[in-house]
Amino acid sequence: MKEPVAEILEHDVSSTVAVAGHPIHAMLVVFPIALVLGTLACDVFYWWSADPFWARVALWAAGSGFWLGLLAALAGLAELLLVRGIRIRVASWSHAVAAMMLLSIAGLNWGWRLHDAEAAILPVGLALSALGSFFVALAGWHGGKLVFDHGIGTMVSTSD
Repeated sequence: MKEPVAEILEHDVSSTVAVAGHPIHAMLVVFPIALVLGTLACDVFYWWSADPFWARVALWAAGSGFWLGLLAALAGLAELLLVRGIRIRVASWSHAVAAMMLLSIAGLNWGWRLHDAEAAILPVGLALSALGSFFVALAGWHGGKLVFDHGIGTMVSTSD
C-alpha cells in the first residue's frame, strides 16, 4: 500500500484550462485582486476627502472586481474539477473556499453601493472593502502555496 503523500504526488497537476500553456485562472485573478484592493483605497480617499469622485470610482471598482472575480472563479473551478492532481490536495479546497468567500464579499460590497454610492461607503462599505482585502490576502496565500509548494499550474521544461 502506498503512502498517502506518495499517492498525491504521483498525480499530474498541469493546467488543462490554459492558453499556450499559461493557466487562464492565474492570468485572470490579478484583475479582481487589484480591483478589490483599489475599492478599499477609493473608500479611504473618499473618507479623507469627501470627494464624490472616489465614491463613483469605488462603485465601478467594486462591480468590476466582482464580475472579473466571477470569471476567474469559473476558470479556477474548471481547473479544480478537471485535474485530479489539483482536486485531491487539501490546499486546493482551502484556496477555493477562501476565494468563494472573497467573491461573496465582493458581490455584497458592489450591491451595497448600487443605490447610493456615497452614502454606502461609511461605515459599511469601508468595512466590506477591508474584509474583502483580508480575503484577498487569505485566498492569495493559499493560491501561492498551491503554486510554490505543490507546483500547480506550472510547466517544467526538460529542454532547458
